[in-house]
Amino acid sequence: MATPTLDSPSQSGSPRGSIPIRPKGRELPFPLNMYQTAVGKKWVMAATGLMLYGFVLVHMIGNLKMYLGLVEHNGAMDYDLNIYGEFLRELLVPILPRGYTLWLLRIGLIGAGILHVMSAYSLTRLNMASNSPYQSKQDFIAANFASRTMRVSGIVVGAYIIFHLADLTWGIIPGYEWERGLVYENVVGSLSNPIVALVYIVANILLAAHLYHGLWSMFQSLGLSNPRWNGLRRGIATGLSLIILIGNLSFPIAVLAGIVDVN
Repeated sequence: MATPTLDSPSQSGSPRGSIPIRPKGRELPFPLNMYQTAVGKKWVMAATGLMLYGFVLVHMIGNLKMYLGLVEHNGAMDYDLNIYGEFLRELLVPILPRGYTLWLLRIGLIGAGILHVMSAYSLTRLNMASNSPYQSKQDFIAANFASRTMRVSGIVVGAYIIFHLADLTWGIIPGYEWERGLVYENVVGSLSNPIVALVYIVANILLAAHLYHGLWSMFQSLGLSNPRWNGLRRGIATGLSLIILIGNLSFPIAVLAGIVDVN
């Protein structure tokens, strides 16, 4: 008589079609072993999400300097956004060479982004594996819709970040005369193209939706999911997402409307 395997329904009790049981891998040393648990992945996703949200917020606030236009700086007139861009490149000089601190921040954000995506992927896999047949169809559809919304918005936002870097940081997107260091002129030149402006608007709407779902889920991941706090959670997630949305959407609209222009 054949010996039943671990993934046999008669032994595992799992419904047909579920992911087979596999031996547990070798446990990593502390604190890396925390990431091997679902709770640890949720904490990593929440922490990296906060880091990325902080960057998006600071980036949006910095870009608001484009509304200040020309200001006097070191005896000459320059756009305040250009001065801000130079300030970022001069962070911690002369402790570190020019531009090093900015690159360290970029590397940290890239690392946070990678961990965020890896955690999201792992948790999605775990969630798909844990779906049991006694779940109601309505609950499954709602959970699946939320998961797919986050995946789609995350992919689109990730693709836009690459486009955004290629456009304004690397200057390889045609359509205007890009020049290193002239942040204000580059932003105005880029967003003067209605197609680029439309891409920017759509991407930031999806970014705001991603932030809303992410902030809402973050509270739950951190154990702050008491029904009495749901109103506060929803208010915080909505308010913070709207701040980002309104600020970022104002830039292409202001450029297309001629409110912001190169003098």
